[in-house]
Amino acid sequence: MNNSQQRGTDRSRDGERPQARGTDRSVARRAELIVIGRKLFADTSYDALSMDDIARQARVAKGLIYYYFKSKRGYYLAIIEDSVADLVERAGSGTELPPTERVHRTIDGYLRYAEHHQAAYRTIVSGGVGFDAEVHAIRDGVREAMIGTIADGAYGRRDVPALVRTALLGWLCSVEGVTLDWIGAARELERDTVRDYLVRMLRETLGVIEEFEPAFPAPPAA
Repeated sequence: MNNSQQRGTDRSRDGERPQARGTDRSVARRAELIVIGRKLFADTSYDALSMDDIARQARVAKGLIYYYFKSKRGYYLAIIEDSVADLVERAGSGTELPPTERVHRTIDGYLRYAEHHQAAYRTIVSGGVGFDAEVHAIRDGVREAMIGTIADGAYGRRDVPALVRTALLGWLCSVEGVTLDWIGAARELERDTVRDYLVRMLRETLGVIEEFEPAFPAPPAA
């Protein structure tokens, strides 16, 4: 068998050539597996799902998942990272708006994401599987991005003193708790009501920050 024949045989065996990893088909296939994974891990705990289970429910060969993600952990981390990118992008939109409107838009985008991607949101906020340093680092990255977005909207800058950052982190942790309760209660409250409540909480937090850090005055309420 010559080299050309061997390459053709390899391609027919696994259906995915290594060189195809960067192609549109490969990117789309990987994205499809991440979408499937979001649904699987939403219904079943990480430890309860084996790679055989995942492959069977995804209706793909187990080797294909290893090909793209190396391991179950790699697959799970890719799912979390994909969810994080969506959340940060949605929450950080509207940079062309005035500061007050931008903060309002950021919180609304955050709630919309949680409302329409509940499983992914829970995964991000809960920190994933047990105490996993890498998963928690991803979650903390989301928090830092959100704090930076709020600080930029409120003060026009992302680099803020420790007290300002701590106060904004405290507010954000409250946002996470309120949002988890809201989506867990079948959204008995209207999104606009939750958003306005969180905006009011933020306004109060910014007022307290100004008392401790006069160089960071709260933006005027719209």
